[in-house]
Formats: sequence, C-alpha cells, structure tokens
Amino acid sequence: MTTEIAAASPSSRFHDYRDLPGDDLYRALILFGFAMVLFLSWELDIFHGVVGTARHHQWGRFIVSPAILWAGMGMLMLLLRTLLWFRYRTPPLATMADAPTLTVIIPAYNEGEMVARSIESVARARYPRERLEIFVVDDGSTDDTWEHIERIARCYPDIVTPLRFAKNRGKRAALEAGFRRGRGEIMVTIDSDSVIETDTLLAMAGPFADSRVGAVAGKVSVYNRRDGVIPRMLKVRYALSFDFLRAVQSTYGTVYCCPGALAGYRTRVVREVLDGWVRQRFLGRACTYGEDRAMTNDILGRGYDCVYQRAAVVHTLVPTTYKRLCKMFLRWDRSYVREELRFLRSIVWRRPPKARAIALVDAVVTNSRYPIAWATLALLMSLAASHPEVLLRFCCAMLLVSAFNMLYYLRGERHWDFVYGIGYSFFSAFALFWIFPYALCTARAQGWLTR
Repeated sequence: MTTEIAAASPSSRFHDYRDLPGDDLYRALILFGFAMVLFLSWELDIFHGVVGTARHHQWGRFIVSPAILWAGMGMLMLLLRTLLWFRYRTPPLATMADAPTLTVIIPAYNEGEMVARSIESVARARYPRERLEIFVVDDGSTDDTWEHIERIARCYPDIVTPLRFAKNRGKRAALEAGFRRGRGEIMVTIDSDSVIETDTLLAMAGPFADSRVGAVAGKVSVYNRRDGVIPRMLKVRYALSFDFLRAVQSTYGTVYCCPGALAGYRTRVVREVLDGWVRQRFLGRACTYGEDRAMTNDILGRGYDCVYQRAAVVHTLVPTTYKRLCKMFLRWDRSYVREELRFLRSIVWRRPPKARAIALVDAVVTNSRYPIAWATLALLMSLAASHPEVLLRFCCAMLLVSAFNMLYYLRGERHWDFVYGIGYSFFSAFALFWIFPYALCTARAQGWLTR
C-alpha cells in the first residue's frame, strides 16, 4: 500500500456544516430536490410506466401495491431524516486542560505495515500525553504485524503497550484484553487498518462531558480512495451511511452502531456490560464478529445515549476487489441480523418515548425494503425479456433517485466523486443484492472475515 493520507484541508476541520459557505443554500437545494423527484417521477411517467406494465403480469399485482406503499413510506422517512439531519449539531471538543484520561485500543490481525501507521497517528494526535495510554493487541498474526507493533512501541514506550496472543482468538477477545487493562475514564477503539486526524481524540472525548452519553461514534472516511473504482464508490457510500444516518440517529441519542473503525465508550459502562458482551451467543454459537454493534446495544440497553461526533475523523482502508467487498458486507449484514433482532426485541423498548417511536418507524421502513426489493427485482427480470422498456424506465428511476441522494453527499463533501456514488447505486442493486439473503442464511458464521 502506497497511499498516504493528505494533510487535513481547511474544510475537513469544520465542526459543523453551518460553518461551510453556502450551507443555507444547500439545505434549500435538498428540499427543492426532494420536491423535484416527486414532480419529475410523475410528470415524466417514469414510475407509472413501470407500475402499469407490472400490474399486467400474472403475479405482478401482488408485488406492485406493497412496493408503492413502501416507496411512499420511504419518502416520508427520508423527509423526516432530512429534517433531523439539519438539526444535528457537532458536540464541542474537549480541551487540552480538561481532557479526561483516555485509553486507546487497537486490535490487529495480519495487518502488516498498516498497523504502524495506525499506532503512529494515535501517538501523534493532539492529547495530553500524561492522560493517554495505547494498547495494541496482536491477535495471533501469522505475518510481520508483531514486528511492526514492536518497532513503533519502542518509539513511544511511555504510552504504547504491545500485547500478543499466541494464537488467533478473534477481534472481540483482542478488544477485551484492552478493556480489562485500560485505566482511562474513556476508552476508544480504532481498527488497525485506520489512521486518525490530529484532533480526533479530543473530539471523541468531548461528548462525554454529558453524563447521559455512554458511547460515541466517529466519522469514518476512506483512506485509499484513489486505489480504484470500488474505493471511490465506498467513499460516497460511507459519507451517506456513516455521516448522514448517524447524524440523524444522534439527534435522538440512538446511534445504532458505533463503528469499530472509531468508537468511544465510557469505561465504567463498558465494565458493567463486559462479561455479558464477551460471552454473547447467537443460535448456540459464540459471537466473534459484530462486536461494535453488540457493545452499542449493551450500552443503549443500560439507558445511556449513543451519539455521533462529526469532528472525530478516521480514515480506514476499504476493499479494492469485489471478493473482499462481499466479505466485508457479509460480516456487516450478519451482525446486523443478530443485533437488529436483539434491538427490536428488548433494547428499543428501554429508550425514551420519542427515540422509541422514531426507531420503530425507521426499523419498519428499513427492514421491509428487503423482501420488497427482492420481489421487485425478480419481477423486473421476468418482465425485461418481453418488455425491455421496463428495465430502461427502472434504470431511469434509479438514476433520478441516486442523483438526488448525491445532494446529501455534496453538502459535506464538495467533490466530483459524487459521480461514483451514482454508479454505486446500480452496482449495489445488480451486483450486491444477494449479500443480505446469504448473510441471513449464514448468520451463525464466525471469524474476522477481513482477509
């Protein structure tokens, strides 16, 4: 890997979109775009043409009505999310004078040289040195990861403590080793294939000034976006999923997943849930993956808020090949299946009334898309041979909606990469549609699933 992270540009240091020039215009443009999507879809007969043809199919009428209902619910949910997104305010950073003691845990497995870059980015971050400790845990790597860890640890002996497992035990066990040894009031986990920006640690510590906050999610960006089309597409997807959705969820204190790439936890809360988190089982098997959302669920279940910190930025390596991309999404979707069931069964009912209502509506709209999307795709394929114009209309509809979604990306990331975001919509629909069904059928699988 030769990609180097560029120095933070002035725009990347803004703590809130309100600081960006022209933000009021962008907010108005997004709302205008929302209205235009509705108008054009009707005026150009895009959706009506697809629906009219589908209704004449022998089983199309059983799919069209639910799909229309879901589309209407989805648009209303998007409008609600948009309004909540506008309300999000970035929490203030901790200062060098009042920053709490902090433990950073970096689990590593066969990471090679990248782990050294990760450790160094933390060691050089702006934070009071006497209040910072870093644990780096080698989870039985079979490459030269340990040599890189030892080399960097020797450069920072006062703050870096290397730990090594004799054999691979899984990421959850690696994190546990740091959680049990850490002495900081706050614990931050960072993936070994990721590097943080200079103010990220102070930014992660800031929200914990509110005693109601138990966990903080950082902003995840792509480290190697110049390494191909897939990383460029993921850069846009990450901006929408890691920033847009988590900012929305943060407004009602219920970020569903504080990502492993960058997450912060109140130590005393971690200690309350640690034993159960370590022993977690699903369908009779020990849980090894999805540790980030599992911990988030545990903390939400204790009655604490989980919030998003836009000013805390981590840049993480993403897959550059289709095979590795599928592995990543399989891991994410398997943990989603397990933790979403757990969230809906018990966690959501412990949230305050407002947060509970929004979360339940969100869950209904989000999860109903899967059966509807699969049925719609099957119907589309069966109609394509005899009515090829249906496929063209469907693609036009996707183009219209994905182009509108890029307005959300452009509000915070003023870059031409939005074009790749449009491409990702088609790539996801036709090349990744099988991921979730397969994850659903193999939810008991174990392992890091990163190599």
